[in-house]
Amino acid sequence: MRKSGLLQVHFAVFLFGLAGLFGKFLSCSPVFIVLGRTLFASISLFIYSRIISHSRFGRTGRKRMFFLALQGVLLAVHWVTFFLSIQISSVAVGLVTFSSFPLFVTFMEPFWFNEPLEKRDVATALAVFAGILLVVPGLDLSNEITLGAFFGIFSGFTFAVLGLVNRKNAALADPIAVAFFQNLFASACLIFPAAVLPLTPPVWQDLPGLIFLGVFCTALAHTLFIGSLQTIRTQTASVIAGLEPVYGIVLAFFLLREIPAVRTVLGGVVIIGATLVAGFFSNRGQTSKG
Repeated sequence: MRKSGLLQVHFAVFLFGLAGLFGKFLSCSPVFIVLGRTLFASISLFIYSRIISHSRFGRTGRKRMFFLALQGVLLAVHWVTFFLSIQISSVAVGLVTFSSFPLFVTFMEPFWFNEPLEKRDVATALAVFAGILLVVPGLDLSNEITLGAFFGIFSGFTFAVLGLVNRKNAALADPIAVAFFQNLFASACLIFPAAVLPLTPPVWQDLPGLIFLGVFCTALAHTLFIGSLQTIRTQTASVIAGLEPVYGIVLAFFLLREIPAVRTVLGGVVIIGATLVAGFFSNRGQTSKG
């Protein structure tokens, strides 16, 4: 059973990493990419919950609906800036700079939940910041790498806020229901900008990619990741999840022939390494306390 769980989480993280490549595969604007992704993901998750898992989302009160709508907006902004980062620069830059989200969580989480700021977390944040400095060549936003890194970091920031809102909302719904409503509200909030802004729309050739991105790289990946937690420890799953940029960069090398710059690789090693180490010790500490 544990081996099956490990295969599930690795495949889920592989699909998460693969998702970043669609910023290059698809010809349309990131707004349309995320609109298609969240729309097809929400449809898939709804079908899964009704036909396969037979789960019920229960009654949705105003408080729950508010948090779910907020999560959907944050998810939409996170993914739009993530794909924008990749389109402007490269898959490696987008994935590595997005991985800066622990830097924001470190300083926001104690404020939001009235918790002490641990020295270990500060050390992790400083390491992540050092990795960002390695990736970003300078402060000139006319440089494609710098601009792409800016949007990648902003994507990491919104992902950190999303994670904190998820924690606040943890008791309100089961994970599949949260994923469904997040994607549903994300797609809903993108309809208006997609309709009124002068953005590059998808062509018919983009449709299979959008379906694959929503069904497999989002709905299936999320379901597999949640399912793996039934047979493996959360610590193990979180450490493997930290490999998402690694999978993405390797896939970009083989499928897109993208070779990351040395600075990007070094920065990625620092950021991903710091995140993995911090996640390992954090989960070990929680286990020992329990």
